[in-house]
This record gives sequence, structure tokens and C-alpha cells, in this order.
Amino acid sequence: MFRTSIFALALVPFAQNVAAETTQTAIFAGGCFWCVESDFESVLGVDEVISGYTGGTTENPTYRAIKGSGHYEAAEIIYDAEMVSYEQLLHAFFRSVDPTDAGGQFCDRGDHYRTAIFVSNPAERAMAEAAKAEAQRDLGQQIVTPILDAATFYEAEDYHQDYYKGQNRIITRGGVKTQAEAYKFYRDGCGRDQRVTALWGDAAPFVK
Repeated sequence: MFRTSIFALALVPFAQNVAAETTQTAIFAGGCFWCVESDFESVLGVDEVISGYTGGTTENPTYRAIKGSGHYEAAEIIYDAEMVSYEQLLHAFFRSVDPTDAGGQFCDRGDHYRTAIFVSNPAERAMAEAAKAEAQRDLGQQIVTPILDAATFYEAEDYHQDYYKGQNRIITRGGVKTQAEAYKFYRDGCGRDQRVTALWGDAAPFVK
């Protein structure tokens, strides 16, 4: 009994270390972070997606003050690298946005809605450059999405986290809706899926 207990205890830190080693993070800016969060939380192997801001110079940016701050609306994707690879996430990302648009995404205009990939090391940069080149070949159009060095990632306000499945009721232009209903109303009205389908066709991974 004593020996079994020691063995069991010894396995606990080992299992935790293995989990820590396979957990990785990717940071993508793809326009509205509600949409990026909704898309990538549906990917098998993604544990969590956090909406936030990155790429600018302002400390502790807020949603209301992001315009002109240099920050992008972005999403931090926490994933198990044994279940889904960084290359697979990059492939899906390019085909979930309009990477030819330098002025924003879909109905959302402005620098903070532009696309970008934020990389943490040379290996990620190499994979991102390869994925960008592949996407440009497949699309047959110039891709303007930059690949940038990762900077401080600031989590967005609690209100924005998991907005796409929230049940709080709010007033919208379409009447009183839950956050989940408001999200769908916004996404449909913004034309995100329509434009992605027009660009990528059946290769668009998240169009329902």
C-alpha cells in the first residue's frame, strides 16, 4: 500500500508536466474577436480562446479606446499540440478571414479590425510565412495579412469573453436579444460568412 501510494504520487507531477509541454498558444487577429473566438473554439484540440488586444503601444487598452491605439482586436488560442498543430490552425485562420483586405474585415472598418498573425519565435514565423504563401497560391490573390512579433496580449473586458454563447439580454437594432442571438444577428448582417465563402468556397472551415 505504501509503495503504491508513492508511485501514484510520483505520476501526478509527471502528468502535469506532459500537459504543460503540449499546451501551446497562437495569437491571431481576424477582425471581430467574437467571431474568431466562436470559430476556433469549435476546433478539436483547442482548449480555450480568449478575446483581447495586442500589437499597439497603449497599456491596458479598452474596447472603447482601442481606435487609434495601434492595437488589433485579437484572439489568444490555447491548444493541445498533440491534437491540433500550429500549421493546422494557420491553415484554418487564413480561410476564415478575408486576408486581401487591408482596411478591416467585412463590415468592420479601421486599423484595429485588420488581420494579423503574431509569432513568438522563429519556428512560428517560418510556419506562418509558409502558410501565407500557400494561402496566396490557393487564392490567387495578394494576401496583405502581416506576420508580426508577438507583443503583450491584454485580455478584453469580461463582457466580450464567450460573447457568442452568452445569455444576458441586451438591446440591439433588431430588438431585445440574448448575447448569442445578438452575435448571430451581427455576424449575418456583417456578411462575414458570405464573403469568406465567396473567397474560399468549400475550403472555408467555419461557414455553416
